[in-house]
Amino acid sequence: MNIGVVITTYNHPTWLEKIFWGYLSQNDQDFTLIIADDGSKDETTQLIKKYSEKLNIEHVWHEDLGFRKTKILNDAIKQTKCDYLIFTDHDCLPRQDFIQTHKKYATRGVFLSAGYYKLTMPVSLQISKEDIQNQNAFDYKWLVNNGQIKSHKSIKLRVKGKWAQFMDKITTTKATWNGANSSTFKQDIVDVNGFNEDMSYGGLDREMGERMVNNGLIGKQIRHQAICLHLDHKRGYDSKDTWEKNRAIRQQVKDENIKWAKNGIIK
Repeated sequence: MNIGVVITTYNHPTWLEKIFWGYLSQNDQDFTLIIADDGSKDETTQLIKKYSEKLNIEHVWHEDLGFRKTKILNDAIKQTKCDYLIFTDHDCLPRQDFIQTHKKYATRGVFLSAGYYKLTMPVSLQISKEDIQNQNAFDYKWLVNNGQIKSHKSIKLRVKGKWAQFMDKITTTKATWNGANSSTFKQDIVDVNGFNEDMSYGGLDREMGERMVNNGLIGKQIRHQAICLHLDHKRGYDSKDTWEKNRAIRQQVKDENIKWAKNGIIK
């Protein structure tokens, strides 16, 4: 199985470099990073060139014409030859067993739905290369000692092994496709024509997942096993109007059992 990790990014090389440290620390190094770049400036390109000496990286870029995440994701899907794709973002720091866990549960007819644990900005900034290499950054006590606010959601970090498997089995959280931490075979995405390019920020990942479910795919929850830390950041592209537009599209997908995006990989 040829695994590709699709990482969306836009002008945040500081966070992206931390993410590269995370992938350099993976137990399983048999993967390709596919950087879906929504028009970042040259600093990001130079960073990618630097880490291409250590990691297998494909850089897919287009001009910055505003928020066009769905288009750059479709371009990345089209261009890669990887047959199994994990989707995440430049603000999602993977634990060392991230690739290993997605590979373990990869199954035909199934998409994997995982999650993340949100960090505060001070803690996000504080995490160093060494903290990632020795995995201190994923230790809940270490995070709290370094200023992270306590939360019941920390259960995702605190349970491991059979306990994590048990929690995923009994969780009431529905398995949904999310852009921070989900995976499936490339063909499952191609079969629904990828991401809907009519959508802006706000549920665009969920919408593709809902079409894949309409097409017969089943979601499996691994939110306690495939772990990412979510580094904090601002969202200047978030707006009420885009959320309302996207909700209307998702409702139509549900009501009409839509499987194929008209404005997707194939136009």
